Amino acid sequence: MIFNSVQFAIFLPIVFALYWLLRRRLLWQNMLVLAASYVFYGWWDWRFLLLIAFTSGCSYLSGLLIKPTNGGGNLGQAYINKFALWGNIVVNLAILALFKYYDFFASELAQLLHLQSDPLLLHLVLPVGISFYTFQALSYSIDIYKGKLEPTRDVVAFFAYIAFFPQLVAGPIERATNLLPQFLHHRHFNHAQAVDGARQILWGLFKKMVVADNCAVYVDEVFSYGGGPSTHLLAAVLFSFQIYGDFAGYSDIAIGTAKLFGIRLMQNFRTPYFSRDIAEFWRRWHISLTTWFRDYVYIPLGGSRVAKWKVARNTFVIFLISGLWHGANWTFITWGFYHACLFLPLILLNHNRKHTDVVAFGRWLPSLKESGQILLTFALVTIGWIIFRCTGIPSTTAFLTDIFSPNALAATWKFFVVPDFPVARAGIIIMIIVEWIQRDKEHGLQDIDNHIRSKNLRCGLYIISIVLIFFFRGDYATFIYFQF
Repeated sequence: MIFNSVQFAIFLPIVFALYWLLRRRLLWQNMLVLAASYVFYGWWDWRFLLLIAFTSGCSYLSGLLIKPTNGGGNLGQAYINKFALWGNIVVNLAILALFKYYDFFASELAQLLHLQSDPLLLHLVLPVGISFYTFQALSYSIDIYKGKLEPTRDVVAFFAYIAFFPQLVAGPIERATNLLPQFLHHRHFNHAQAVDGARQILWGLFKKMVVADNCAVYVDEVFSYGGGPSTHLLAAVLFSFQIYGDFAGYSDIAIGTAKLFGIRLMQNFRTPYFSRDIAEFWRRWHISLTTWFRDYVYIPLGGSRVAKWKVARNTFVIFLISGLWHGANWTFITWGFYHACLFLPLILLNHNRKHTDVVAFGRWLPSLKESGQILLTFALVTIGWIIFRCTGIPSTTAFLTDIFSPNALAATWKFFVVPDFPVARAGIIIMIIVEWIQRDKEHGLQDIDNHIRSKNLRCGLYIISIVLIFFFRGDYATFIYFQF
């Protein structure tokens, strides 16, 4: 089941109504969330439920086995804690590796040894969202081990935390310290929060169905069948907006849906294409994943408080792992390496925290310098997206060669005049304007009451948005990050 489907449009109101009818019974409410989440996830393939239930069970038992030693001499318990932690990490990462990476590495090894690869391959179907819920499960036992969280004995609440359907298949990757306590306490219906959630869902659907899905038509054709230099550059720019509209749109729908149920999820995007350097971009893009790697990989390796060569090592480690997390392909690893090369000079020169404020805060327009920084950062990110989108290194090289040819500059004016993608072009312009105005907010329609005082005008805006989504939606239904 996907957010932009008729099934979900029926599913959500039913679950919402039943959920608040059970508001006085926390256990029943959590049981409903768990059942609804398993229906939502099992809609693709019921066999995937066995995997997520197993992951949830391992992490739940791991948390129960870990007990505080308070720095005392309880050596036995210390060993049990380490066994429970590392056992859970190894089991969950082994499952992830088996489904996501085994065929890739088996194929590469067979090629290296000049063997037939087919007998070695398993051809397993990749479970939807396995990378997301695996990392969410791991954070639970790690945080308990570090003393940041008390283990829960409420098995229903814990399983609901792992499987919470709004963010189950593409994030945000929530921490147990934030999401789990919300399942352990009564939730109360908040009208203002629910209205804000509905607005965020609407804005997410616009970004996904009007912007991303219409960009996808042109992007898929060019990346699949090729074209000239200007066509390639144009497709690269459109893919930058497609992947943002697609993934940030999903996050908006997920966070907005959670608000309908009285649940607060972390913000996953903060207008990343208005960033002034790569470091700021990575603080604003897929925040739940970047902070996960920061807290559970980068800082344990020493972070930036070690010798410069170790800082460089740590930077490349997290970006290469991030690339591999996205998929079993050399293009993803190359994409991670590329961003590490861009990020490294900033962190070595201590410029990685140079831009922590909102760009042009309190002003209508950015300065000339800020505009140049934003355009340069967007260009560098777009080059990275080409590596990300291509299916192999040879096609990536050919694509990049084309866009750096003199003829590619023709695409700068083609964006405005080529008739092939009028809806995508209009959607991109609307999205940029709205998100620029709302760049200090959580989403594009937050606190819209402050901009449009008239209730009738606001209702008119909502109706127009729904009409645009319904009549100008693209044909590309699925979400890009479902494959990860």
